[in-house]
Amino acid sequence: MDFSFSQEQDMLRDSVAKLLERGYDFDTRQALVASDAPWSADVWAQFAELGLTMLPFSEEQGGLGGSVADCVAFAGVFGEHLVVEPYVTSTLLAGGALAASGTPLALEWIEKLASGEATLAFAYEEGNGTATPEQIAMTATPAGDGVNLTGEKRLVIAGDAADGMVVVARSSDTGKLGFYLVQAGADGLTTRPYKTIDGRASATVVFDNVAAFVLLEDAGEALDAILAKAIIVASAECLGAMKALLRLTSEYAMTRKQFGQPIGMFQVVAHRLADMKIAYTKALSTLTYTTALANSGAATPRDIATLKGQMGKLGREIGEAAIQTHGGVGMTDELSVSHFHKRILAFDASLGAHAFHLRKVGQMA
Repeated sequence: MDFSFSQEQDMLRDSVAKLLERGYDFDTRQALVASDAPWSADVWAQFAELGLTMLPFSEEQGGLGGSVADCVAFAGVFGEHLVVEPYVTSTLLAGGALAASGTPLALEWIEKLASGEATLAFAYEEGNGTATPEQIAMTATPAGDGVNLTGEKRLVIAGDAADGMVVVARSSDTGKLGFYLVQAGADGLTTRPYKTIDGRASATVVFDNVAAFVLLEDAGEALDAILAKAIIVASAECLGAMKALLRLTSEYAMTRKQFGQPIGMFQVVAHRLADMKIAYTKALSTLTYTTALANSGAATPRDIATLKGQMGKLGREIGEAAIQTHGGVGMTDELSVSHFHKRILAFDASLGAHAFHLRKVGQMA
């Protein structure tokens, strides 16, 4: 099993890194988050020019036929720059549902997503978090050629700004989970927008008998595959945030002086830095191994649960150690350290927290 990136993947990662280094520094990102814009339309267009938005789709669907490893190759750079653009939700989650559908309507939307012309939200989370698809309660009632959706979805990234959304709901007739497409501004649709803890545009969305198009009526198997891929790529973003925290904390510890010497020379701080490096190495190893498994079609639900559990747990450890080393200043909005930690917390909270997934691993043993 090959654990190294290909030359093409390295080149893609370098291209994304250069793009973000030129125009997505921390101050620029903070100004974007503070503005009324949900994300940078210019940056999204540049992602499309690089082929990122068409990468995951098959060549038959007008994409590049990229693998999960191709996405992981550059997703870490997103984490290092705290990117707020909805790549995972729009391209991988909503786009993955469209790809699984294969209907003429789905293919029309895939063309729009791949070109960067449009974005889609993915309405999945409910209540206080949906750790597993079995917890989805939102209903889809057949109505003519489509369905009517009733219920509430929370933490819908880009839910108020996207051109539409793919909704995961349970059929009132069969009880099966399906994918349904809702146009932005549909009758009976109410959105309550807000910014997440890590600065992304999100919304709570209420559906009151909202008319929707059917993409896939029995989407259980497809949903598992889509969530697994999204977790792997989101884990790469999380790892990028961990890498940035490790670098920033190491630099700070060797420049911040107390009693005439860098605080990194004190044993307690040196040990903390060592623990951070060990945690990062464990996270990197878990992600690399799981990506290789997924790329070869051998990843199991236990592998995905292990990855999600480890990344959330280890990421929290690194974030807390980084803040503790920086002291009070590490909690302020002016320093990027707190924002990287918030990105890790947001990752951990979505699609099931680390404690849930680690229990799941134990149950599968």
